[in-house]
Amino acid sequence: MLARSTSRCCTKLRAPASRLSLRVARPQCRQFSSPSSGASHSSGPNSSSAGLLAPFTSELDKIAPSFRINGSQVRVLQTPTEFYETLKDKIRKAEKRIFLSTLYIGKSEKELIATLQEALRAKPDLKLSILTDALRGTREAPNPSCASLLAPLISEFGPDRVEIRMYHTPNLTGLRKKHIPKRINEGWGLQHMKLYGIDDEIILSGANLSSDYFSDRQDRYHVYSSRDITEYFSNLQTAVSSLSFLVKPSSDPSGFKLVWPEDNSAISPLENPKKFVAESTALLSGLISPKTAPRTALDDTPAEKRDTSVYMLAQFSQLLSPDTSTELPAVSHVLRTLAAPEYANSSWTFTAGYFNPAPSLTKLLLGTASTNNVVITASPFANGFYQSPGVSGLLPDAYTLLARRFVRAVHESKHRGTTVLKEWRKGTVGEPGGWTYHAKGLWVTMPKNENPSISLIGSSNYTKRSYSLDLEANALIVTENEDLKKRLGEEQRWLQDNATVVTREDFAKTERRVGLKVRIAMMIVQLVGGAL
Repeated sequence: MLARSTSRCCTKLRAPASRLSLRVARPQCRQFSSPSSGASHSSGPNSSSAGLLAPFTSELDKIAPSFRINGSQVRVLQTPTEFYETLKDKIRKAEKRIFLSTLYIGKSEKELIATLQEALRAKPDLKLSILTDALRGTREAPNPSCASLLAPLISEFGPDRVEIRMYHTPNLTGLRKKHIPKRINEGWGLQHMKLYGIDDEIILSGANLSSDYFSDRQDRYHVYSSRDITEYFSNLQTAVSSLSFLVKPSSDPSGFKLVWPEDNSAISPLENPKKFVAESTALLSGLISPKTAPRTALDDTPAEKRDTSVYMLAQFSQLLSPDTSTELPAVSHVLRTLAAPEYANSSWTFTAGYFNPAPSLTKLLLGTASTNNVVITASPFANGFYQSPGVSGLLPDAYTLLARRFVRAVHESKHRGTTVLKEWRKGTVGEPGGWTYHAKGLWVTMPKNENPSISLIGSSNYTKRSYSLDLEANALIVTENEDLKKRLGEEQRWLQDNATVVTREDFAKTERRVGLKVRIAMMIVQLVGGAL
C-alpha cells in the first residue's frame, strides 16, 4: 500500500504557494488592564473580569498567535446529532473549500461521503482536502478502511479538486513498524487534530467522523464564524498535509496506495525519521509562534466590537526539535495564574473522557486558589473501552484507578471540600440507549462572575501522550462578551446533567475495586491511553 514517488530532487522545504501565501496583519492589541494589588472588583462584571483577565492574556500573547473577534462569532453546539446535522448542512452549502482533519472517518460513513459528493457535483469550483492518520486510516486494509472509503472521491472528481492525505508518525519505522500489531501501533503517535472547515467557518471539536460521534458519543463542538481563524487552521492543516502521504486510488485489493510526493515539505518519515523531524521543525515552528505566525486580517468586525480573544494552540511535539508547541505552555500558564490570591473566588471545570491528565497538569489544578471546582470524566459504563474484546477491555478499570488516585490527592490537598470528581453516565455502553463520553476541555470563571470567561476546546486529551506523541489543535477563548460567557456556562452545566459526584467512599466499595489485571491495563494506558 506504500509507494514511493520519484526521488526527491531536493530537500528544500516547499509547499504549494497558493496554499501558504497569506496576507499578514499586525498583531491585534488587547484592552485588558492589569488589576492592582488590593484593587476593588466591585465595579461590575465587565470591569472586574477585564482586569482579572489581563494577567492571562499578557503572557498568552507571548505563547501563541491569536485573533480578536466578537463573542457572537462563536456558536456552541450541544449534541452529537446537532454536530452532524450542522456539518452536513455546511458541506451542502460550501462554495469554495472544505477541509477536514480527523483521526479517521468511519469506514461505513456512506452518508457523509454522499454529502461530500453532492456538494462537489453541485459546485464545480469546490475543492476538498482531508487529513487523517495513516495508521488508523489503513488499519483494516486490505478489508474496507477509511482510505478505501475516500479513494473513490479522487477517482470521480480528480486530484485537482480532491486531496486525501494521511500522516504517519516518525516514531514507528523499521522493525518496530514490522512487528508491532496494528491494534496497538497507534501508541507511537497519531494525527489527532479535529478541524472541520467549510469556506470561512470552522468547527473545532474532539469528535472524529464516525457514526457513534454523530449519535451517542458525547463531545464538545464550537462553530467559529471567522475568516481569520478558519484561514489559520486551514494553513495549519495544509502544512501537516505537506508532511503526509498522499492517497491514490489503486486496483490493489485494498483499493488505494500511499505515495510520498516529491514536492512534500520533508523527506518521508519511513526513509529518514530524524531528517523528517528536522525539516518538519523548519516548516511548523514559524506557523505556531506568535512572533512569526501568518495572521490574516479578513474579518470585517469593527474593532470596538472585538471583545473576545481566540488563541490558536498546537501540540506538535513529535515534529518539533526543539519542541516549541504552544498548548501545554498555554494551559499551564492559565492554571499557574489561578494560584494567585486574587483568584481565590474563581472556579474551574475540567473534563476528559479518558481521565489520565499529565502529572504536571494535575499538580497545577490542585495548586490553584480556585474553589467550587469540578472534574468530569466518563463512568466505566460510558467508557469507549467498556466490555471491549481483548486487553483493551481492562482500560475502564485503569481509568477508575486513576480517578480514585485523583480523588485521594484532592482529599490530601488544600482543595479538600472545594473540588469534586463527577462521573458521566447515560445508560450503559452496548445496551439500547447507552452513550459514551468523549468530551474534553477547561472552563475558568472569574471571581464574582457566574459564567466562564476562559474556555479551551479541541482535540487534546491533556495526557502525557498528548504532550509527547500526538498532533493536537485547540482554541483557547478569553472573552468579556456576556452572551458568550453565558453560553459557555450553559455548556459546562449541561455536560453535568448526566454526571454524579464520586467520593473516596464510593471507590472503596467492592464493585469499584480493581484487581491485579489493572496493572496490565495501566501499561496499556501509558501506551495508548487517551488516543481516541
